[in-house]
Amino acid sequence: MTEKRNSRRDYALRLAAAVFAALLLLSGCGVTGDKAADEPVSDLQETESGDPGLITVGFSQLGAESDYRSASTESMRRTFTTENGYELLFEDGQQKQANQIKAIRIFIQREVDYIVLAPVTETGWDTVLMEAKNAGIPVILMDRMVDVEDDSLFTCWIGSDFELEGRKAAAWLKAFAAESGILPSDLHIVNIQGTIGASAQIGRTKGLSDAAAAEGWDLLDEVTGDFTQARGREVMADLLKKYDNINVVYCENDNEALGAIEAIEEAGKKTGSDIRDGEILVISFDGVKREAMENVLSDRISCIAQCNPLQGPMIEHVIRQMENGETPEKFSYVEEGIYSAIESVRTLELDGTTYPVTILTEQILEDRAY
Repeated sequence: MTEKRNSRRDYALRLAAAVFAALLLLSGCGVTGDKAADEPVSDLQETESGDPGLITVGFSQLGAESDYRSASTESMRRTFTTENGYELLFEDGQQKQANQIKAIRIFIQREVDYIVLAPVTETGWDTVLMEAKNAGIPVILMDRMVDVEDDSLFTCWIGSDFELEGRKAAAWLKAFAAESGILPSDLHIVNIQGTIGASAQIGRTKGLSDAAAAEGWDLLDEVTGDFTQARGREVMADLLKKYDNINVVYCENDNEALGAIEAIEEAGKKTGSDIRDGEILVISFDGVKREAMENVLSDRISCIAQCNPLQGPMIEHVIRQMENGETPEKFSYVEEGIYSAIESVRTLELDGTTYPVTILTEQILEDRAY
């Protein structure tokens, strides 16, 4: 990889000089340096290139829509430092695929050594990933998956099994209802989905809808909350006006759950696991935001299926493998658990595998790495 990296560095220096000259010319014509509101947040203008000893990684993050996403970005920043032998070029796509495609093309022009992509949606990547492949730049997918005709367009994928997360959450609900003597037909569920078309949304939605069909649960509605707290609150308020029998809210991330709780309490209702007494049980995903985990301790959120954002070290391991001429695994899953403060459900059984439920305590919360 060293010879190719040196060639890319030479190219990057020539490109930087050309861009600098062009900027000088434009500045003489009165062009301002203001960034448009919908342009991606970028490290590229701040980065000094030219150290041939560093491995250059271009990272296209889909956005900063949630606490999970912020923790994911921070994991990458902590891992890919100059002290560790890297130059990280970061672009925040602000939830727009067009921004991410533009970022990848910038990385190709800069002749980075590796591209890491956390895609906002699954489809629409074939052309730009073919451009990266033709340029000889390995693409590592992070967190979310892409739907492409040729899977050689990406080197490997590292992330979460979102459908398994959904199945775990549904299995917890099934076990909780059984332990509480609640009939399947007495569960009236709404699903506040994530961004439609995102891998997390697809997997978590499927986990619930499959379980609802199999168990006979009353799945009243599915509406997107775009993984944000504001939309979660707005959607939940509308659902409460539309349905008067909701007793379970399945939120596809913690930010949506916190927004839903706000709407439920503003409507004069209470969240909790005592649905026989009129409480609304909230299920969520991620387990990153401390506020959400504290709500588990107080039973305002009854269950959180973990989604682990600390993927930076796993991605670095893959890059080190490739630097050593090794071939990484095509698909690698991060380890994830499930949290609740309700002690009646301690294990889940899925396809012959037993998954422990972590009964959350103050000490466990204090000892967490994030």
